[in-house]
Amino acid sequence: MTVDADNTQTSRRRLIEAGKALFARFGFEQTSTAIIAREAATSESQLVRYYRGKAGLLEAIFNDCWAGLNQHIQGVVVAATDAREALAGVLETVTEAFGQDADLAYLLLFEGRRIRGGSSEILLSKGFIEFENLLRVLIHRGKRDGTFRTDVSDEAIASALLGATEAMIRDRLVAQRAGKPSPYTDQEIRAIFFALLTGLRHE
Repeated sequence: MTVDADNTQTSRRRLIEAGKALFARFGFEQTSTAIIAREAATSESQLVRYYRGKAGLLEAIFNDCWAGLNQHIQGVVVAATDAREALAGVLETVTEAFGQDADLAYLLLFEGRRIRGGSSEILLSKGFIEFENLLRVLIHRGKRDGTFRTDVSDEAIASALLGATEAMIRDRLVAQRAGKPSPYTDQEIRAIFFALLTGLRHE
């Protein structure tokens, strides 16, 4: 593609969209800054200027994706009468968003919490941390309204709900990419999620 002299915001958006599609298709490690810049009709120097490099671009993509999701989720949480209803709304929002945007789902589930740059720490995006914090607030709320039992830690409940849901959506993505039938439906994911909620209910 020919490099154009567009404004900063448009160039940033093109880099985010190109990076998102390429990282989802080929993976972070296999995607070069040159390919991203070419797909975005800009230059590698612009990519470095805006995002400091490939890792910075990926972080910006995560934060961009989570910003929209978290905003929607916050509205769902405010409107819910109790934690169970709020969590059901969160699940609905996430599964719908992932179903509509496979690239988004793939990036968040496969690239979102990997160790990068030789660091011994997993680099979490600000958006995901915000989502996790919101989930823990909901769990704490649920312990007050009877949605959750109080003899299980917030961390254990969060891991159980997140882990099961992520695993099912991830397995479905893997099957789709391999050209195989989806192993389960949205309805089955919801059924497992609600079974966990019921099992964790305060008695």
